[in-house]
Amino acid sequence: MIDLHTHTLFSDGELLPSELVRRAEVKGYTAIALTDHVDSSNIDFVIPRLVDVCKNLNGHWKICSIPGCEITHAPVEEIKGLVKRARKLGAKIVVVHGETVSEPVIRGTNFSAIDAGCDILAHPGFITDEDVKLAKSRGVHLEITTMPSHRKTNKRLVKLALRIGAKLVLDTDGHSSEDFVSDSQASAILKKLGLSAIQARKVFDNSRALVKKACS
Repeated sequence: MIDLHTHTLFSDGELLPSELVRRAEVKGYTAIALTDHVDSSNIDFVIPRLVDVCKNLNGHWKICSIPGCEITHAPVEEIKGLVKRARKLGAKIVVVHGETVSEPVIRGTNFSAIDAGCDILAHPGFITDEDVKLAKSRGVHLEITTMPSHRKTNKRLVKLALRIGAKLVLDTDGHSSEDFVSDSQASAILKKLGLSAIQARKVFDNSRALVKKACS
């Protein structure tokens, strides 16, 4: 299992980065991105610390730890600049908190995130056809989430992405090790959403490609 959207106690997660990564390794994960919530107030504090801890852990453990961030509830006008800033600070996976139906996310966040060229648009809610088409053209991955508070629109997202040809990934948005899923659980989730075995394999391949890019 590869999980490219997780949180530590540097934002609203429960565990230190080292413990979260260790528990992921025990769960059978091969790669994990630490993507704590950031905006203009803390981006320069969070990312350098995740860069340091991931570099350290990768020197000791087999699981690949990837420093990242999740730009969250930022003004839409700031998202492009924050994406650039995150990459400059060393984030290898830049996630943007999409327009989930469970939170009052600013309308236009999905478009601004995709237009900014983030790596993953998390839980994008009732994303429009136009934004999915833009995601396809920009190579932005759209997230199928296993988090109960965000997954209500997964089925709609999958149908749109498959019809248009946009890239999908599956992540947990994990805030503790209890949120993690195994390979078999992930496959079952994708099957329930109507993906064939071949389509599910492509979702996993998309995550592997992001890991390869982040580690190159």
